[in-house]
Amino acid sequence: MAKDKKKILIVEDEPFLLEMYGLKLSQVGFDTVKAANGEEGLSLAQLENPDLILLDILMPKVDGYGMLKALKASVKTKKIPVIIFSNLSQKEEIEKGLKLGASDFIIKTSVTPSELESKVKDFLNNHQ
Repeated sequence: MAKDKKKILIVEDEPFLLEMYGLKLSQVGFDTVKAANGEEGLSLAQLENPDLILLDILMPKVDGYGMLKALKASVKTKKIPVIIFSNLSQKEEIEKGLKLGASDFIIKTSVTPSELESKVKDFLNNHQ
C-alpha cells in the first residue's frame, strides 16, 4: 500500500452510485470503504478511521444528518472531515449540514465522477 494512501468512506444507499464513486476514487489511488446506510457508515467510521467521509443525506436506518451528529459527538470520529454529497440542494439543507459540522456540501447532480475526484483531492490537499 502506498505510504500516503488516503482512505475515503462513501456512505450512499444507491448501489449503482456507491459502486461508481467507489470505483472512480479507488482507480485514482484512494482506499475506499463503502456503506449502504448511516448505521453501517457509523460503525465503519469507528472501525476504519477514514481520512474523509462522503455522506449522502437521504438514507434508510440512520440518515446523513443523524450520522453526522453521531460522528461529531464521538471523540473517536469527531475530527474526521465530512463532505455531504447529496441531491438536496436547498439553502436550508446545505446550511443545516454545515451547521452540524460538515466541511463542505457537494450537490450530486452538479458534479461528474471526475469532478468529484478533483474536489476530494483538493479538499484532502488543503486539509492535511
